[in-house]
This record gives sequence, C-alpha cells and structure tokens, in this order.
Amino acid sequence: MEHQYPHVRYTPERYGPEEMVRRGEEFHRLVDRRRSVRAFSAEPVPYRCVELAVRAANTAPSGAHQQPWKFVAIGDPETKRRVREAAEAEERQNYEGGRLPPEWRSALEPIGTTSDKGYLEVAPWLVVCFAEKYGLAPGGGKVRHYYVNESVGIACGLFITALHVMGLCTLTHTPNPMAFLSEICRRPPNERPYILFPVGYAAEGAEVPDLIRKPLGEALVTMSGNLGLS
Repeated sequence: MEHQYPHVRYTPERYGPEEMVRRGEEFHRLVDRRRSVRAFSAEPVPYRCVELAVRAANTAPSGAHQQPWKFVAIGDPETKRRVREAAEAEERQNYEGGRLPPEWRSALEPIGTTSDKGYLEVAPWLVVCFAEKYGLAPGGGKVRHYYVNESVGIACGLFITALHVMGLCTLTHTPNPMAFLSEICRRPPNERPYILFPVGYAAEGAEVPDLIRKPLGEALVTMSGNLGLS
C-alpha cells in the first residue's frame, strides 16, 4: 500500500518503570501549578515565546493529519483595543443583557467573572486560535476536514502547556459569539474563531479562585486488574 507520507522508523525514548513514574510525577507537579489568570502584567514577552508555544501546538495529532488550526498573534495596542471593545460588547449581552441562561450564570458565579475584559489590552500578546472548517484546494474547491474540534482542542492544550512551561500565563477566553475576531483578524470564511488567549506574565499580586481539582478517583475508572505492581 502506498502512502502520501514516506514511512520512517520511529524509536521513541523508553524508560524503566521507576523513571517513568518519576517523570510522570514531575510533569504533574509542573502542570498542577497552572492556573487561568485574569490579571496580567504589561511587561513585554518575547515574540519567540509565542512562536515556540505555537510550534508545540503544531505537534498535535489531527484527523487525517489535516492540522486544521491557525494561530493569529496580536501585539499592536490598537488591534488589542478593538478586540477588547468587541469582546466586552458581546459579554455585556451575556452578563447584563440576559443572554446567558440562568444555569450558566449560576455556574460562573463562584469564579467571579464579569463582562469587564480589560486584561485583553494589558496582556502583551493576544493569540487567537482559528479552526479550519474545511481546507482550500489549489483550484479553489473545498477539502473536507475530519475531527476538527478534537484536533484543534488538542493543539490548544499543548499551546497552554507550553506557555506554562515557559513561565507564562493565559486564559481560555471564548466570548460568544466570536465572529468579530474573524473580521478583526481578517480571516477567510473557512476559519472560525475557536479560543482567544491573552498571553503574558501574571500581574504582581494577581489572585485566582482557590479551586479544587477533581480527585483522581472521579477522573479515572480502572477496568483492568493489572496495575503493574511487582
């Protein structure tokens, strides 16, 4: 069977049981300190850090390897201002205009979010991830994409993790609706806004909700009796 991509031998790193556990525990300690931040410092962040985070996102698996994502980095103050104004206009309809159903508003209440999105102007970078609903063939036709939401979601997870590894903070902001991002970022019709990420350092004295993560017993169901115990 012929493949579009030549197949090459893959030899990933392999560790003994103790080293695997040690590395897993170390990684968990690192990512367990990650928090969503809504108070950013205006201190500049090198563009290279944004590039590296997107490079990490770009390693994500995707349906049929179609890589249906596009990241747009915004650093100029005027564009960030436009994004903030448009986001707040939509959020006011959600919070004050009653567009959010009561159950959603109740779920958000403990977190303390409001329609004020001032951090969108303070953070040195805004990165918008767009999901490609379909591809564009050289002749102008449409190429169907598969598992778009799943693929883009995995890429965004890697993007968030890469920022955290570099000591940077972000927030998964999804103002609804988000069509204004397509206009501001001048994206084509085959792309739809997926997540808006403010990127930067946490402001001095920044506070976050004291959340408790779901216990492992509620996140994991083990159906095998083989737990690798000696």
